[in-house]
Amino acid sequence: MIDIGLTKLALIGVVALIVVGPEKLPTVARMAGSLFGRAQRYINEVKSEVSREIELEELRKMQQDVQEAASDIEQSISKSVSDTKRSLHAAWDDNLEAGSNDSTADHLKVEQLAIKAKSFRKKKLARSSAIPAWYKQQNGYRASVLSGAARVAKYRPASQGKASGSFFS
Repeated sequence: MIDIGLTKLALIGVVALIVVGPEKLPTVARMAGSLFGRAQRYINEVKSEVSREIELEELRKMQQDVQEAASDIEQSISKSVSDTKRSLHAAWDDNLEAGSNDSTADHLKVEQLAIKAKSFRKKKLARSSAIPAWYKQQNGYRASVLSGAARVAKYRPASQGKASGSFFS
């Protein structure tokens, strides 16, 4: 960049005053200032446009890299899915060829598990549903649960506890 100090500016001002004259110097200075401002704006616009183009090119390159990575991942996933499908089909075909004895035994196990699950759900529903107390008493459901000590106290014979006294009397 051009190095212009205070002394050089003063020298340029004196030469301009002598060449242009004192009457036209303010208009020439205004015109020079406006031209200098326009030049600065144009240079700034060019700089910003160049930087935008560079950023846009970087973004395009980044987008291309991301698309390539995504396509690679998509290909690897589709390959693993197809391999898994093939292995599952092969296992299914082997299971069908193994015979119907295994499948009937498995079918019986599944039916037994279903029956057990159904009975468990029925019992769970009977315990946790809003069944009236009179129905529970009629069918043998417990209305309340007693602790061990409460059960002993409730069913203790009268001759043991009350006749002999207690330690805390």
